[in-house]
Amino acid sequence: MKKVHKLSETELELMKVIWESEPPVTSTELLQIFAARGKEWKGQTISTFLSRLVDKGVLESTRHGRTNKYVPLITPDDYKLAEAEHVLDGLYQGSVKNLIAALYDGDKLSDEDIEELKQWFSRK
Repeated sequence: MKKVHKLSETELELMKVIWESEPPVTSTELLQIFAARGKEWKGQTISTFLSRLVDKGVLESTRHGRTNKYVPLITPDDYKLAEAEHVLDGLYQGSVKNLIAALYDGDKLSDEDIEELKQWFSRK
């Protein structure tokens, strides 16, 4: 998998809408989707975020007349994996055991979670 750059909260919010949409999408379509969800963005604001996402390599932009159309270059699963690896490497020295131990010690894993993990690992 290619290197995936970390996305800001707003960039991730925008990518989630793009992933939910039928590609390609335009900035006008995205503005309409966000407006329907009660979030009014200016055209320039969304264009700026779309340009950043293109620069980060997570979107591809193609020009059709006066309109840019955007297609995601990564899937939600690609991004989740990249983020998980970033956290794992940055905070837990690349050790899944250290991550799970931190969750366990922090009371974030229930007995049910532990049992599900055991079953999942036994199938792998």
